Amino acid sequence: MNANDDPPGSTADVLNRFNEAFLNHDPAALEDLIAPDCVVERAQPTAEGTHWVGRSACLASWQAIAANRAGVFTLEDVVVMGERGLIFWEYRTGSDPSDVSRGLNVMTVRNGLIVEGRGYMKRKSVA
Repeated sequence: MNANDDPPGSTADVLNRFNEAFLNHDPAALEDLIAPDCVVERAQPTAEGTHWVGRSACLASWQAIAANRAGVFTLEDVVVMGERGLIFWEYRTGSDPSDVSRGLNVMTVRNGLIVEGRGYMKRKSVA
């Protein structure tokens, strides 16, 4: 089954549309995917904290990442298990090997909306 055959609102469909927003730098595509009670555990702690709570915070932060044309995502794999999905990715922000991060997002989708995201990331080591 390819991504276009996934039932609308299914975990596979929602995660496919989520990924396409980042691959195509299309932050508006995220509008219909985020639940009001969404919670995200960030891949890295920042000065603003380690979590985004609520639709507005999650949407704004994900839209900022999707809009950043200096960063390029490469989707490595997506695994769907009921309401849960695993998204494996690489993110490149420049031409230097140290400009590459690899990561995993553990996502939960309910009723056709993302309710939870947990991000895990590592920087590529440079020898």
